[in-house]
Amino acid sequence: MDGIDYSLFSGFRLLDVIDIILVAIIIYYIYSLIKGTIAVNILIGVALFYGVYIVVKQMHMRLLTEIFGGFISVGSIALIVVFQQEIRRFLLHVGKNISMKRKKIFWSFLGNKKVIQKDLTEDLKPVIEACRSMSRTRTGALLVFSKYFDEEYYQSSGEYINAHISKRLIESIFHKNSPLHDGAVVIVDFKIMTASCVLPLSDSEDLPLQFGLRHRAAIGVTEISDAVAVIVSEETGEISFAKDGNVNMNVSPEELEQLLKDEL
Repeated sequence: MDGIDYSLFSGFRLLDVIDIILVAIIIYYIYSLIKGTIAVNILIGVALFYGVYIVVKQMHMRLLTEIFGGFISVGSIALIVVFQQEIRRFLLHVGKNISMKRKKIFWSFLGNKKVIQKDLTEDLKPVIEACRSMSRTRTGALLVFSKYFDEEYYQSSGEYINAHISKRLIESIFHKNSPLHDGAVVIVDFKIMTASCVLPLSDSEDLPLQFGLRHRAAIGVTEISDAVAVIVSEETGEISFAKDGNVNMNVSPEELEQLLKDEL
């Protein structure tokens, strides 16, 4: 015991322990967001670049130090540009979790959550019936349910409709001979705002090989926003539900209805 130098811990405070724990949580949370994406490789490259800079600086190699230092001086701006999707996803996760907690407290205070769910049953009926029909006929479809309508994001890449939702309208949009069947339908407050929207594809490297463009687009839009998506496979007729970049495969119409009720 005499060989232990306790003076190393003399200036260590409880706040320092809390500080280390919080930093570890933030690092873990950021890693969980970028795990399985190309951003991991970029982050490794940045870390190696900075490691080389530290080495050449310690070895007093002035020319290389100046070159690497020039890159690092603008590195913060470059990192924001490179990781803009991951930063946006991180902020959306934080904001969405706070929003969900506020909603739960609000509805529990009012005590009328059952009334809200009863109303949603009628609103969701045309969506569920359309998905059931398209699943039976193996008609490919992608429906995105968003909390708000981002005109710059959704309207610029699709056809603006702004129509009340109905089973026949959804089926006619995704009919194989319809000029709007390619792309996604964006639904806000149970109104079809746009059709044939082009969505960002997920760059995750861990996706199953059987996932086509619809599944990748559904994962991509739910990764960078708080929207949820419903996919009907053209090959198998299976219905899938995407949220936060994760996909529930082969859900029944009844399960889909419950999932949408929980999110909308």
